[in-house]
Amino acid sequence: MTVEEELSAAFAQHEPLTPPAGPLRAAIDRKVAGRRRRRRKLRVGAVALAVLGLLGFAVPQLTPYRPAREAALLPGRVAAAPTGAVNVLVLGLDGSATEERPRFADSVLLVHVPADRSRPYLVSLPRDMEVPIPGHGTGKLNSAFRYGAGQGRPDLAGGYELTRRTVSDLTGVRVDAGAVLTYPVLRKLTDALDGVEVCLPRAVSSRHTSRVFPAGCQRLDGAASVDLLRQRQGLPDGALDRDRTAQLVVAGLVRGAVDQGVLTSPARLSRILTAVGPDVTVAGASLLELVQLAPELKSVEPVGLGLPVSPQPDQGWRLRPDPEDAPAFFAALRADRLAEWTAGHPDRVTRLR
Repeated sequence: MTVEEELSAAFAQHEPLTPPAGPLRAAIDRKVAGRRRRRRKLRVGAVALAVLGLLGFAVPQLTPYRPAREAALLPGRVAAAPTGAVNVLVLGLDGSATEERPRFADSVLLVHVPADRSRPYLVSLPRDMEVPIPGHGTGKLNSAFRYGAGQGRPDLAGGYELTRRTVSDLTGVRVDAGAVLTYPVLRKLTDALDGVEVCLPRAVSSRHTSRVFPAGCQRLDGAASVDLLRQRQGLPDGALDRDRTAQLVVAGLVRGAVDQGVLTSPARLSRILTAVGPDVTVAGASLLELVQLAPELKSVEPVGLGLPVSPQPDQGWRLRPDPEDAPAFFAALRADRLAEWTAGHPDRVTRLR
């Protein structure tokens, strides 16, 4: 008898003693399925954070000028998400990043995500507000970006950093991360999401294209949304109304991303990040540390708020923080109690739908 035959005979003799493979196979299948679910959950969390971060609703960490799509795919161990409140600074700029001219921040939006992860708060900081700018005396808030960006081709990262310091000094809160979105980037993003629905409280006439945006809800493509964002002349509150429009557009973009299932579609997200990622300048804390932030949000429907301000006599549209209401607002922001402050000041809330 050959060795092979002896082995076959031995296996045949002991085969009745072999335990059934069914339970073992079932245990292996359960283990594999569990691992797949964990990987899928992590992937969905990363996808959600990347989209929300791009729109200013979460915290991407990227060094300046690193494409958002690259960071969204960075490998590595995911650390625990932060447990406290998170603040993200989003700056909107008219024009492209390559134009060699002085650049001002056309909109300054501080996104506050409370520690209880209930929902984001969009806090508009008026560009015409008179504030101390580190190293440059006192000036309008939007000029902090110009000082930081320098002359010639703007240094968007430098403009963001000086604006971040100015906003942090003004509010007394730590700014954890942020992004600079030029209007061309916003146009691409809107088109990638098949447009954005905005609900205007009143009709707006464009001074740039003669287009009339009627009161009520309407879907806009990228070019139309940028046209709307540029409008402030002829509006009752001027630049303050433009800040409210920016809140409407941002809220509409996030709502559209959720409704279309972008947050759970890696393929759709990849196309969006490919379209806009290289042109987004972002900075902040580690994406790998904060990747679990987005799934913790109980609602992505934001609350729009305007910083209480008052005009300065004989200085046109220049504003200052309201001496009566602004201190209480800043205190609520620092204490992570914007929900309580909002409940007591419903007149300060922007209706976003």
